[in-house]
Amino acid sequence: MVLRRMEGIVRALLILDPYEQWGLPKGHVERGEGPRDAALREVREETGLTELEAGTLLETIDWRFMDRGVLVHKFCDFFLMHSPRGDAEPQEEEGIRRCLWLPMDAAVSRVDYANAREVVRSARELVAAGTHDLGL
Repeated sequence: MVLRRMEGIVRALLILDPYEQWGLPKGHVERGEGPRDAALREVREETGLTELEAGTLLETIDWRFMDRGVLVHKFCDFFLMHSPRGDAEPQEEEGIRRCLWLPMDAAVSRVDYANAREVVRSARELVAAGTHDLGL
């Protein structure tokens, strides 16, 4: 969950995924990689952002889906991240169609996945309370 202060407003970075749904950058942990490093790598791969700082673990979400007739149970850790600069560019080779920075309230409304919406809400609460560990 990537945040940036722009024009005095904290904004969240959303991506338009291959299914034409607005969500958050995410992906898989590779061999020898921890969840925080995987989250940073996936955000870099999907958005082109290189200057990232990872902070607090926000949420671990899980969901089930069918893949070629097999039930898959997937887990994903979301960390609060800060990107102070750089252009977010959708990485088409990763299936990302658009990147969009939105104020927190608008991001909650725009996210299409209920479990990702909860991640944005958690981030919004930390930012509002001033209890995050990032330089926003």
